[in-house]
Amino acid sequence: MNTFASKKQQLYLVLSGIFLVNALLAEIIGVKIFSADKLMGLPGSLTAGVLIWPVVFVTTDIINEYFGKEGVLRISYLTVVLILFAFGVIYLTTKLPPADFWLDVNKTDNLGRPFNIDFAYQSIFRQGLGIITGSIVAFAVGQVLDATIFAAIRRATGGRLVWLRATGSTLISQLVDSFVVLYVAFYLFGNWTFDQVIAVANTNYWYKFAAAVLLTPVLYLAHFLIDKYLGQEETSELQVEAAENVSV
Repeated sequence: MNTFASKKQQLYLVLSGIFLVNALLAEIIGVKIFSADKLMGLPGSLTAGVLIWPVVFVTTDIINEYFGKEGVLRISYLTVVLILFAFGVIYLTTKLPPADFWLDVNKTDNLGRPFNIDFAYQSIFRQGLGIITGSIVAFAVGQVLDATIFAAIRRATGGRLVWLRATGSTLISQLVDSFVVLYVAFYLFGNWTFDQVIAVANTNYWYKFAAAVLLTPVLYLAHFLIDKYLGQEETSELQVEAAENVSV
């Protein structure tokens, strides 16, 4: 294997690892809804997962830039499978009988109040079917949309305007993602009203919108670093292959 092919595979491996880890973390922590007002002085509520979704956005766009739509969808489908696996393992651990000494040493909280650590563990990690379904559906739909729109904008602009295809694909795909995950998880399977879904989805989306715009310089920094790593000529060749959707 020549040096360029080796570096190309290493680059895809690193980007895929960053993408996968952050997507998995976002899905796991997304069950928590926190107050944007208390944290940032902004109105509304956000799912905890949105804090690291911007990393997923940026990584998705970088993978698409150098490995095309096929490269994005390959790691996205693998991530869906691994998220399902992770949820399955976590669910099974909630079914394990707790050790008596573990319950005993954690029978009170810091204020001396009665505390059931096994119940707390199950409450946090035993995410409902609705949340799992909503997360998986929204993630899959969002990634397919992002990859497709990114490729379409690249074709329309002749490979120019990196910021437009990166930001544009994220803004459109996340408009769908932000609504779908909450609608499925908390409206169809949960007890939220439609107004609550719209309110939280709206706050989530505008956070993602701001993050996508603010992180645009990171894309250019990534381009610079990858150009240095692969070489300018090799990078241009890789981008041409990505635009033509050649396999990794």
